[in-house]
Amino acid sequence: MEPKNGTEVTEFILLGFVGQHRFWLILFIVFLLIYSATLLGNVGMILLIKTDSSLHTPMYFFLQHLAFVDLCYASAITPKMLLNFVCKNKSISFTGCVVQLLVYGTFVTSDCYILAAMAVDRYVAICNPLHYPVVMSRRFCIQLLVGSYVMGFLNASVNTGFTFSLPFCKSNAINHFFCDVPPILALSCSSVDFNIMVLTVFVGFNLTFTVLVVMFSYMYILSAILRMSSAAGRKKAFSTCASHVTAVTIFYGTLSYMYINHGTNRSQEQEQVASVFYGIMIPMLNPLIYSLRNQDVLEALKRIGNKHF
Repeated sequence: MEPKNGTEVTEFILLGFVGQHRFWLILFIVFLLIYSATLLGNVGMILLIKTDSSLHTPMYFFLQHLAFVDLCYASAITPKMLLNFVCKNKSISFTGCVVQLLVYGTFVTSDCYILAAMAVDRYVAICNPLHYPVVMSRRFCIQLLVGSYVMGFLNASVNTGFTFSLPFCKSNAINHFFCDVPPILALSCSSVDFNIMVLTVFVGFNLTFTVLVVMFSYMYILSAILRMSSAAGRKKAFSTCASHVTAVTIFYGTLSYMYINHGTNRSQEQEQVASVFYGIMIPMLNPLIYSLRNQDVLEALKRIGNKHF
């Protein structure tokens, strides 16, 4: 019989990278450097966009918030992971686990919608340039941004609420380096079929909707670019989209692999590698992608450098 009540859990143990204890110092140094680069890159991007007036456009308005979101969800999981490398006590309180999952889930989902909003911005800029200032008004940009945060919080709160309403009696040891839904569901002593369905439906909807927005936007963008008679115009249009396409491909690819394929025969190591990539690596890569592949950002950096040095 299925027990009616699970053992009351007051804390969880984050097992982290099981089987990699011999390399804890190397892993600690590597992840510390990555997180330091994430802080430097995203805070730098936010300050650069804020201080340089030439970047006060809808595209960089969204990019500034993308940097903020990346910074938030990386900070939700990385400091605790780093602490667990050097501390024997790898526990996290029940409330702390709830907060970590809620914050992480909110900002990861918001990231999806902000990337979709950036695709819409590029579509309007390239396909309807004469109407761009009217369509992408300050009010509309704020509405898109607020919608992104609302959808992020809705997705995270529903999945967090259903996950932590379960009884836990198998163990309190989470076979992961942060509180995420799949490894927490594995600890429940009751049926998790409904929770898996909710996770699949919500994550599937958010990914499918935002991916479709990005795909259709870039289908129209590509069509518009190919119709351009000027080679210089085509090159400029491609360059303004290249960084966004790169970021979108990396982000959606790893996130889809992690959540849509949940329940397939994958090892815990594979899941952790995917989590490291989209949860820790991508927030570090995005500032590099948008700075090294974006001429406007490079020129803004040069102006800032010339002004202060």
